[in-house]
Amino acid sequence: MLTAYAKVGSTVIVANMSKAERISYIGERLQSLYPETPVPLDHQDPYTLLIAVLLSAQCTDERVNQVTPALFEQANSPDRMILLSVEAIRAIIRPCGLSPQKSKAIHRLSQILLDLYDGEVPADMAALEQLPGVGHKTASVVMAQAFGLPTFPVDTHIHRLAQRWGLTRGRNVVETERDLKRAFPIECWNALHLQIIFYGREYCTARGCDGRVCEICRTCYPARKHPKRCNKA
Repeated sequence: MLTAYAKVGSTVIVANMSKAERISYIGERLQSLYPETPVPLDHQDPYTLLIAVLLSAQCTDERVNQVTPALFEQANSPDRMILLSVEAIRAIIRPCGLSPQKSKAIHRLSQILLDLYDGEVPADMAALEQLPGVGHKTASVVMAQAFGLPTFPVDTHIHRLAQRWGLTRGRNVVETERDLKRAFPIECWNALHLQIIFYGREYCTARGCDGRVCEICRTCYPARKHPKRCNKA
């Protein structure tokens, strides 16, 4: 049992775990809950994954998976995508939100892939981050899920959970990513990123847990009296 107890007079005081204990417990618990980590976004190859991840910005994976079949039926490769107008792409992806920006980015990055990379998605973080509409998190997801290279994509939900669990005091997702990479072995990063997402969606949601409700929060911090206030991403 990882939780420590101390006795002061006749009172038993429940102590919070140490950071090392939290890291060990969280890794083991998430692995037991989610031994398999399927990619939440439906895709066929690195290109369709890249487009799906781009569309997922400020949109749910479920909504993206509802939209991409119609898009990929018409254009599931860069050479086919550039044959569509930006307006046509926008009409298809509108339910995902931010369609004016996303449609332009999809069309432009498809042309760049043809011009610079023979129509292939580069397995290179710096090259991906240079593509329109592709930030560090999107590039990290593609590197991990398309190419199996170790990254630790951190979104606002992972940032919030990592703070609730005492894994970081990061002021933003960049600092939280740094701290999570230091905490866990590199061979765990790709699976752990998805395991945290799965757990957060199921048990530690923004409204469902304030740092005192779900199993992991209660186990890591049994003595926590007040909601955990998290730094904004």
